Amino acid sequence: MKPTDKTPAATPKLSDFLCFAVYSANLAFGKAYKPVLEQLGLTYTQFITIVALWEDDNQTVGSLGEKLFLESNTLTPILKKLEAMGYLQRQRDPEDERQVRIRLTKEGRQLRERRAELSLAGATGLESDEFVQLQQSVVALRNNLIRSVKDRE
Repeated sequence: MKPTDKTPAATPKLSDFLCFAVYSANLAFGKAYKPVLEQLGLTYTQFITIVALWEDDNQTVGSLGEKLFLESNTLTPILKKLEAMGYLQRQRDPEDERQVRIRLTKEGRQLRERRAELSLAGATGLESDEFVQLQQSVVALRNNLIRSVKDRE
């Protein structure tokens, strides 16, 4: 048999996939946040919903869903639960009855005072500049992937 220049490519390992690294890091974040959020009776998705409202209160369900990358049929049960817990209020927009506006209650705003204990920056083991650089790289990665999907549509 004559040797060829073509050798079979090695089968990639799971650890070689960037998508798996991001996915498994997300799972690790969930595990790290779990004990902290359990003390507040919140899930991670409820927590990021509140954080998004700290940033921009009095949003519509649609704009909040876009910010969180959640469809309204996923977001609505989260909002109902947070409303039942006393962290936010949902109300029809008086200027456009088709829109529902979300506002934090006093209790929802007070959770911001506990944000230092809700931070996992130290748990990442990254220096401040490394943390910022990684966060910016992941956002760029996400935006590029979203753009590539839109370009194919």
